[in-house]
Order: sequence, then C-alpha cells, then structure tokens
Amino acid sequence: MTSTHEKVSRLPDGKRAEHTPISAAQGIEQALKFVEGRWKLLILFHLFGGKVLRFSDLERAIPAISQKMLAQQLRQLEADGVVRRIVHNLVPPKVEYCLTTWGQSLCPALDALLKWAEMRNSGAPDAGA
Repeated sequence: MTSTHEKVSRLPDGKRAEHTPISAAQGIEQALKFVEGRWKLLILFHLFGGKVLRFSDLERAIPAISQKMLAQQLRQLEADGVVRRIVHNLVPPKVEYCLTTWGQSLCPALDALLKWAEMRNSGAPDAGA
C-alpha cells in the first residue's frame, strides 16, 4: 500500500457515530473544506511525519507557490487547527510550522484516499465499471 509517510501510524479504533446519508455527506463536505485549496495538500504532505519546517523551507519545497499564497494557506491551516505556528523570539525572527496532533491524524485518511485513487489506475476489478 502506498503511504503518505512511512512514520505515520494508524489511529486506534474508537466508537463511531451513527450517520444518516445526509449527515455523512455533510461531515465529509466539512472535512474537505479543511484541505480545500490548491496548495494545502502539498503543504500537509511536506509536514507529515512530525517534520518542523521554516517558511523558507516550505518555499523551497514548493517552488511554484508565491510567498503571499504560502502565507495565506498556512494562516488558514493554522486557523483551522491543522498546523501550528511556532515563533522563536530571535533576531532575525524565526518562525516554524508543524502539524498539530489533529493535523497529523489526517494522514491515515489521505492514505486511504490515495489507495482508493490508485485502485482506478491499477485495473482493479470494478474500478472503472
């Protein structure tokens, strides 16, 4: 199975709420809004596995993104509780980004989605039917 990051473990099984088709669809729509945006998933994939990166590290890792857009996407991820911004009181200022525990817990869901997408390309039975 393809994995978004080799160091990420699966979440423990817990009690799941019972959903109706409507509540399930609404829940998924709400979850997708957290990663909605052209660059958010790419930022997340660079931070998975407990990585702590500076703004400039993310800029180098994603050369096609502008500084303005990177800052905007990071602010949104931080406001949503997915990314944590760490400010070190130094001169010049040092700011680092990492995933929150909740943000890191997104990795298994994205792994499952990636596996699902790969089934279509692998010629799995009924994948294209």
